[in-house]
Amino acid sequence: MKSTTLHNLIIYSILGLILLGCTSISAQVDLSGQWNFRMDSLDQGEVEQWYLDKLDETITLPGSMVENGKGNPVDLKTHWTGNMWNDSLWYKSPKYANYRKPDNLKVSFWLTPERKYHGAAWYQKNIIIPEDWQDKNILLELERAHWETTIWIDNIKVGSRNSLATAHKYKLPESIKPGKHRISIRVDNRIKDINVGKDAHSISDNTQSNWNGLVGSLTLEAKPKVYIDVVKIVPDLETNSARVYATILNTTGVQQDLKVSVSAKLKNTDDPELNVKSEEFTIDSNQEISINYPMGNDYKLWDEFNPEVYDLTVIAESKDGIDIQKTKFGMREFHAIGKHFAINGNPVFLRGTLECAIFPKTGYPPTQKSDWARIFNIIKSHGLNHMRFHSWCPPEAAFDAADEAGVYLQIEASAWTTIGDGEPIDEWIFREAKDILDNYGNHPSFVMMAYGNEPGGEFHEEYLKRFVSHFKKENSTKVYTGAAGWPFLRNADYWNTPKPRIQQWNENLQSIINNKPPQTDFDYSSIIDTTSIPVVSHEIGQWCVYPNFKEMDKYTGVLKPKNFEIFKETLEESHMGHLSDSLLLASGKLQTLCYKADIEAALRTKDFGGFQLLDLHDFPGQGTALVGILDSFWDEKGYVSPEEFKSFSGPTVPLVRLKQKTFLNTDTLEASVEIAHFGEDILKNVKPKWMLQFEDDAVYAKGELIETTIENGNGIRLGEISVPLQNIDKARRLILSVRVGEYTNKWDVWVYPDTSLNTSDTNLRFVESLKPETVDYLTNGGNVLLSLKKGSLNPDKGGDISVGFSSIFWNTSWTKGQEPHTLGILCDPEHPALSAFPTEFHSNWQWWDAMSNSNAIILDDFNPDLKPIVRVIDDWFENRRLALIFEVNVGKGKLIISGIDLHTNLSRRKEARQLLYSLKTYMNSEDFNPQIDLDIASIQNLYKYNEKD
Repeated sequence: MKSTTLHNLIIYSILGLILLGCTSISAQVDLSGQWNFRMDSLDQGEVEQWYLDKLDETITLPGSMVENGKGNPVDLKTHWTGNMWNDSLWYKSPKYANYRKPDNLKVSFWLTPERKYHGAAWYQKNIIIPEDWQDKNILLELERAHWETTIWIDNIKVGSRNSLATAHKYKLPESIKPGKHRISIRVDNRIKDINVGKDAHSISDNTQSNWNGLVGSLTLEAKPKVYIDVVKIVPDLETNSARVYATILNTTGVQQDLKVSVSAKLKNTDDPELNVKSEEFTIDSNQEISINYPMGNDYKLWDEFNPEVYDLTVIAESKDGIDIQKTKFGMREFHAIGKHFAINGNPVFLRGTLECAIFPKTGYPPTQKSDWARIFNIIKSHGLNHMRFHSWCPPEAAFDAADEAGVYLQIEASAWTTIGDGEPIDEWIFREAKDILDNYGNHPSFVMMAYGNEPGGEFHEEYLKRFVSHFKKENSTKVYTGAAGWPFLRNADYWNTPKPRIQQWNENLQSIINNKPPQTDFDYSSIIDTTSIPVVSHEIGQWCVYPNFKEMDKYTGVLKPKNFEIFKETLEESHMGHLSDSLLLASGKLQTLCYKADIEAALRTKDFGGFQLLDLHDFPGQGTALVGILDSFWDEKGYVSPEEFKSFSGPTVPLVRLKQKTFLNTDTLEASVEIAHFGEDILKNVKPKWMLQFEDDAVYAKGELIETTIENGNGIRLGEISVPLQNIDKARRLILSVRVGEYTNKWDVWVYPDTSLNTSDTNLRFVESLKPETVDYLTNGGNVLLSLKKGSLNPDKGGDISVGFSSIFWNTSWTKGQEPHTLGILCDPEHPALSAFPTEFHSNWQWWDAMSNSNAIILDDFNPDLKPIVRVIDDWFENRRLALIFEVNVGKGKLIISGIDLHTNLSRRKEARQLLYSLKTYMNSEDFNPQIDLDIASIQNLYKYNEKD
């Protein structure tokens, strides 16, 4: 008993020294600083034995080559790591000819590094191994190398490593004695026999850049001959304990007696340490031992609301010495239970975004926790609780920060490629996944895992079945799927699929958002009802916004926004440079609306598992995909606040099911009210309230629903709203809001009068084409409203532009022109032509009909002073001056041209009738006074004119 007590006192003393950072039990040398350096573009370094000679250049580590000014200038022959798809047009398209000149080289498809290098480079440093490291195991650790490393110490080749996710660890030869030595490291960033895929975000120039270098901690460490390698912790909430597995490496060559002690302490608190638990073992060579560690009855659980993290210390004592390893863990169990995820038995709905290795200042991921803490705080402020790492795995610092922020992580084994064909990549992925689990698996935030993204290969499904089965046995603290995107696997814990989205890849204008009239009544129950495991929607959103040119000044690091420079210059050439901020804000409002529609559809779907946005922040590659409400630096762009976004994406979101967004005043607004609630606590005795207000905040109607208690879940019906609209006598926008406790969500609706829409056509003619008699009438002083049918424009005048309601999906460059091709409208809401058609300066749902029945008219050949009544915001790759509605003088007459078809099926198009009424009212008023003259031939050249029409 006394012996045990004394041992525990010793252990507590050791633990105290560890916490104070003043123990000498584990010795470490920091290798950061100046290193010698040389590029090896011809692969001669190993043949010529560069490890024997001092290299002639210098470089500072940790860091990349480009950070140190090393590499080659970017030119037309630069080797890029990334599939070009349609971006290869940059090399041959006449419109980019000016940007292919050596003195003005600017690529359009991703950020441009200051310098670029593809191949092997050598890093070299002289070190001194301390005398007291004699008879120790000496370990070299490179926290994040990119990509393949080969190590020499003096003239001895130690080995090679090629993990993209974890530290490269080397045990130096036992023949190495204390004193001066030279370490040489060859780093090669080329794809060789291990092909993870050019677009995998672990290596791609699309995002972090395919850099060459060594970042994070660079250390030498002395370990005793018997030391701890891997520690794995499996919490067991039922027994209030944690099973601790430790792999012990015995390098003595003889059997060793070992005492292993385990202790845990709640991180960042003054709480006392839990008890020390010790057990004795006999170790042969390499052996895994386990200890069941009791947590007591008062331990804290980890989840998104209470991210309680424990520090666990494992001490291994042998006659050879003491080894100590610390790790972090949380008492949590994350499972797939039926169609739902659960944390500690409580339902979880994943509200996630992607992180695609986008770090414009460094070109590589940060290894400091503070950088990641900022990112996770931002996503949580927007209502999200989840992050998927697309085809890569972040450094340890990201896990530390996610642990403390309470964010659920999906980690992937660094690949987006063809698998299952027996190539070296197949074995490498298993090894990479095991390394990830061994190194980061104890972090409570790490709850999900996949091989990587969207696999190819004839046998990928069978391969992924093996992957899932293997790692479910390897580490039971995670849930597993084969891949992000596809396929569905019966042995997977969850299904990551693109099916539940309002816009599919290559769906163009046949998607839900572009082909179905505005409503909030649909959901994805048809998909969920056919599955027995949780469904997580894959890469929903991808809604673009116009570039934010003010962002360009932020690129003070190694990557430069040359793509933004192209877009800015072409906008200015089109005489629209002064509109850049307006184009951003207007398209941003539409983008936000699209994301709200995407997210709410997921939240409305009962038994849904969650969504993964692509993306909360911009993706600067793959053609330049400006899909974020935040920029590449995770900063706001100015058109939606975190609070507004959280109102429809947070843990508790009131929802309504509306079969339509536009009404006549003879209609009754009918809405079913429900809620998605995945909060920390149930909502007890709440009385939902609703309100229908005008834009000036005047209340048209309001009410309360039945008081209720709301458990965690979604698809929870709260009641019905029914509001007759007959007291609204003119066209109005109204805001419907529902409040449940402290949570409020809002939706815009429009009400138009069913009568009084007739205007006198005495002073104008309303036509579909300019027949000779109409031309005579116009040029001799008449007023004409020309409403073009969809598809009537000449291709070079806008006929080839596909207009839809939504924003652009991903971008037109990488998708080879997927539709739609535009980013909504920009208008002056106070223009008298729109006085009877309530609108903001940007697209909203009342414009769905117009955009679905319209042409975008190119005005590039006209006077640049011609300001459309309603602009269409063009794709930033084209930057054409586009109009939906504009006015001009022709001869003695006045003309409005509408790219919207205001003729067809008006009995079923209330929005078109109202817009037509507004335009005619304007044309019959004294306000109708166009400022720009245009000849009739220019008008006739716009469309496929046929006198017989």
